[in-house]
Amino acid sequence: MKSDNSRPKEQKKIRVYYDASCAGCRRDRKRYDQIAGKDKVEWCDITGNDEQLKAQGIDPEEAVVKLHVQNTEGVITNDIEAYVLLISEIPWLKPLAWLLNLKWIKETLRYIYRRWVLRRLRKEGRLNS
Repeated sequence: MKSDNSRPKEQKKIRVYYDASCAGCRRDRKRYDQIAGKDKVEWCDITGNDEQLKAQGIDPEEAVVKLHVQNTEGVITNDIEAYVLLISEIPWLKPLAWLLNLKWIKETLRYIYRRWVLRRLRKEGRLNS
């Protein structure tokens, strides 16, 4: 994982911890780079990087199930809130981020996304529980 712990607390870009072993996740990364610009985000693959995740305060098992995004101040957000942060980085998508942050929409998306991820991980034989 490309993550330099010697950096000052403030980073220039947000950092996204994503599952590069997931084809859908790789497609989402490519799509995001096309929309936002290739240098907008620092992408960090979680696959096989348990110790680096733990050093950042991220549970490796949770990282497989939930997206984690670190903002420029070093605060890590996960789950749907991480998607809201990621989408809000694109100026013309900020209204969508606001909409996704509405409680009933956010909770519905959380439920749907969690079911989709767990189903994918079970199918791949990667779910530990």
